[in-house]
Amino acid sequence: MPPDGYGPWEQVVAGLAEGLVARGHEVTVFASGDSRPAGRLEAVVPEHLGAHPELPARELELLHVAHAFAEARRGRFDLLHNHLNCHPLVFTPLVDVPVVTTLHGSAFLEPATRVIYRRFADLPYVAISRAEREALPELRYVATVPNGIRLGDFPFAPSPGRYLAFYGRLSPKKGADRAVAVAERAGLPLRLAGPVPPEERAFFEEAIRPRLRGRVEYVGEVRGAERARFLGGALALLQLNRVPEPFGLAMVEAMACGVPVVGTAVGAIPEVVADRVTGRLVTDGEDEEVIAAAVRALAGIELLDRAACRRRVESFFTVERMVEGYERVYEAVTREGRR
Repeated sequence: MPPDGYGPWEQVVAGLAEGLVARGHEVTVFASGDSRPAGRLEAVVPEHLGAHPELPARELELLHVAHAFAEARRGRFDLLHNHLNCHPLVFTPLVDVPVVTTLHGSAFLEPATRVIYRRFADLPYVAISRAEREALPELRYVATVPNGIRLGDFPFAPSPGRYLAFYGRLSPKKGADRAVAVAERAGLPLRLAGPVPPEERAFFEEAIRPRLRGRVEYVGEVRGAERARFLGGALALLQLNRVPEPFGLAMVEAMACGVPVVGTAVGAIPEVVADRVTGRLVTDGEDEEVIAAAVRALAGIELLDRAACRRRVESFFTVERMVEGYERVYEAVTREGRR
């Protein structure tokens, strides 16, 4: 981290570390050795595991987590902030340092993880949306802190673009095939960007690749400034999830560029997108119903105020707001620990 391409969790951690260091905090980031965080880097794994699928990922992850907790036992930190799902929680009885966990959707979308979360329900948790919090209400939430982006990375594009955009994992969960169907029926070009996870390769080959013709194009992963150009050049972003969305950083990035979002009203999407102001929400249902509703929602989408999209991000979804939210969490949790 920060990620070279798609990687919302890594992007959030990079922005958080940078913001905390800028505000005078001493920050140590436990990540792969090829990371470039603000603050101090501690690494067990030399390079990120996505580049080395041949390596034993779970075993290396355990060594990584154990190293972080061993350093915490040495008294190096006032607090440990976990962004790595439920598994590090099993180490918490071994340290006196408070451990805050940001869920990032794991308890929301992965029912098996709830065995661990419920065992450690009294630890302090941060949700990234109200929807995520409602999915497992029995945890002790100390705050809801929406993810934030660096606005400077996403220049405002005042004029509507000429194509529809899909940005994210090419997965049926994210509705990549729904996006293709909407573009075909609306008669608009579509550009799909993002990784194809190994477990979704068959879906891509069967449901997406045969339709990559004419005005439907897969552009691969877009990185850095290329990502902002890709999003800023769009008429609208399609976020037609089949499963609830814990947050949806791609929507925030698109709106920062002035691009409205057409999305299914599942999970946190209605929290991020203001219906009829920064996009259009459609009710989830059978594919045919969603596709037809999304096509109708595109009518007049170019008339939405792109500046209003930018203002919503400035008001709620910046790195600065996120850092301030986590500072309040850290202060409350460390005060509680001292008591």
